[in-house]
Amino acid sequence: MSAVAPRWLLSHARGYVELGMFDAAARELASLPTSVAEGEEALGLFAAVHEERHDWPELARVSEKLVQLRPDSPAAWITWAYAVRRATNLAEAERILIAAREHHPRNPTVLFNLGCYACQRGDLALARRLVEAASAIDEAYRTLAATDDDLEPLRRSPPPPAET
Repeated sequence: MSAVAPRWLLSHARGYVELGMFDAAARELASLPTSVAEGEEALGLFAAVHEERHDWPELARVSEKLVQLRPDSPAAWITWAYAVRRATNLAEAERILIAAREHHPRNPTVLFNLGCYACQRGDLALARRLVEAASAIDEAYRTLAATDDDLEPLRRSPPPPAET
């Protein structure tokens, strides 16, 4: 174990992450005692390192721990699903976001990503409803929907006729 106090190691790791020096951050984080490395701050820094490295299995593992510590954090759920989609498959990622929606029913990013997943599964009606719900909460999602690759099938499919 390092003779340097854990708070200093965390501070250094945070600084390295902010500077985009992810290898240096990883070295600092590797020096942390387990009790500190499993804490919210360290896990968040580990997540940044794993995401930058595209180490999806490790990002999924770390993000799941973050969700366990902070189920009230939509970002933790979203990152976990993002990593699982890349490490495992879309169905597992969707399962995570369905659980996230129970905790965060009006989070536009959760709704939008569920819309993307529904679109990729071919459920265009559900995808449209979810993307519209996200856009109703935050107009920025309407703009994002116009370019998101996952929603290409939705853009190619005309909306159903309006009911009269």
